[in-house]
Amino acid sequence: MRDALGAVQSALVLGGGSEIATATVELLASERCKTVVLAGRDPAKLGPVADKLRAAGATTVEIVAFDAADTASHEQIVDDVWAAHPDLDVVISAFGVLGDQAAFDDDPKAAADAAIVNYAGGVSSSLAVAKHLKAQGHGTLVVITSVAAMRARADNFVYGSTKAGLDAFAQGLGDRLEGSGASVLVVRPGFVRTQMTAHLGKGPMETTPEAVAVDVVAAIKKGSHTVWSPAKLAPIFTAFRFLPRPIWRKVAAAASK
Repeated sequence: MRDALGAVQSALVLGGGSEIATATVELLASERCKTVVLAGRDPAKLGPVADKLRAAGATTVEIVAFDAADTASHEQIVDDVWAAHPDLDVVISAFGVLGDQAAFDDDPKAAADAAIVNYAGGVSSSLAVAKHLKAQGHGTLVVITSVAAMRARADNFVYGSTKAGLDAFAQGLGDRLEGSGASVLVVRPGFVRTQMTAHLGKGPMETTPEAVAVDVVAAIKKGSHTVWSPAKLAPIFTAFRFLPRPIWRKVAAAASK
């Protein structure tokens, strides 16, 4: 439970290697978050992340195995985490794969595998988390989607469609939890320069994991249900949703150059 001043004291990260999630929890740790559980596919790679969080102020950092594609295992993993830490303030769902649309065009199975990670994995793990947040009567599930969820572009429509599904799911889950004391925060970052996007050219209104983290922590404190990062993307992408498809194709193609 949050402390007397409302600061987050404990957090679980699903997708513990995410740079956005790491920056967010690092900021929370600097503001009195003491307990962090990092859940990721390769626990051996999470050691440096754990060290970074300890340096930021966390006193207990644990690492557990979590495979986003193995949806059958999610409920048990979440149950086990809650058994060890019966009261968690924040859970960040931050896993996902970007993939390559040209490769997906030639390999439908690879596209389906990405959809399982980005969408199905988010559904199964988030529902498992929501059960515990509802039972304890408080806590925030932070679901990182993308501005790509607002309207799919031809050059990454598989990725965009998975994020669109996740975004809609997270909104619905938040509505489902209304009145329970628990809540869902949907995070819609723009183009974030991370290891996952390092091979791509400079994106429009490019941002950093640290800048997104500042926006996420502020939204958690406010009890917001949605945050765009940077905030100026909200009106732009809201307008994009209503563009006629021929015009949207031209806009999206120009943005991809």
